[in-house]
Amino acid sequence: MSEETAPLTIANRTFESRLFLGTGKFSSNKAMSDALEASGTQIVTVALRRADLSGNNDPYANILEHIDPERYLILPNTSGAMNAQEAVRLAKLAAAAGLPKWVKLEIHPDPRYLLPDPVETYEATKILVEEGFTVLPYINADPVLAMRLQEVGAATVMPLGAPIGSNQGLKTRDQISIIVEQATVPVVVDAGIGSPSHAAEAMELGADAVLVNTAIAVSDAPSRMGFAFKAAVESGRMAYEIGLSQQFGIASATSPLTGFLNT
Repeated sequence: MSEETAPLTIANRTFESRLFLGTGKFSSNKAMSDALEASGTQIVTVALRRADLSGNNDPYANILEHIDPERYLILPNTSGAMNAQEAVRLAKLAAAAGLPKWVKLEIHPDPRYLLPDPVETYEATKILVEEGFTVLPYINADPVLAMRLQEVGAATVMPLGAPIGSNQGLKTRDQISIIVEQATVPVVVDAGIGSPSHAAEAMELGADAVLVNTAIAVSDAPSRMGFAFKAAVESGRMAYEIGLSQQFGIASATSPLTGFLNT
């Protein structure tokens, strides 16, 4: 039996890695580049407000110079958008600047908890899908909203595990399980994943991928932590594909308790 897990397909593209990485909070672009390489990721999200789309090579907004587009799918995200109109404008600016016509749709007007706005996210998804974008919307772990977004053409749904950057893990575990059960597109757990064990847990639940940023970017050794997340995602996915053992309410001996002393 092969030890490799099945590839991930989103829209018309196939990826070997099921780990997405964000690019915020790294201490340097070098630390970010090293972590991307160590993690094995193939999809990298970039906040459009941090990218120089002018072509002027602004040294203070040059993150795109450190991400090889031949190696990684650059996934622009609309972090900072307050409503559907702003998110759509950002996505169109990125496409006009030559970035892929893919977008991680983020609309979170609340600055304290950064929770996604479901109404504006739904409206923006409809508009962007009609404009030919591959849309990966970041959402609360709401199974009904996930279904509605799939119906209007979202390429994935990306429910949060916990608030962005909180490192709290899968606080929405039960809702994510429902979303996975009902999904017709890949489910990517996004936000709140603070340790490799959280990532493995999400994969064991049946999530198709996870997105990690803070836990890697702020660690003492981002590249080593990126590798740790790589291993966790792969092992969690493998366990899901094999099938986890059934849970029982009582003990079950792993060795016989009778008979082996009889001669």
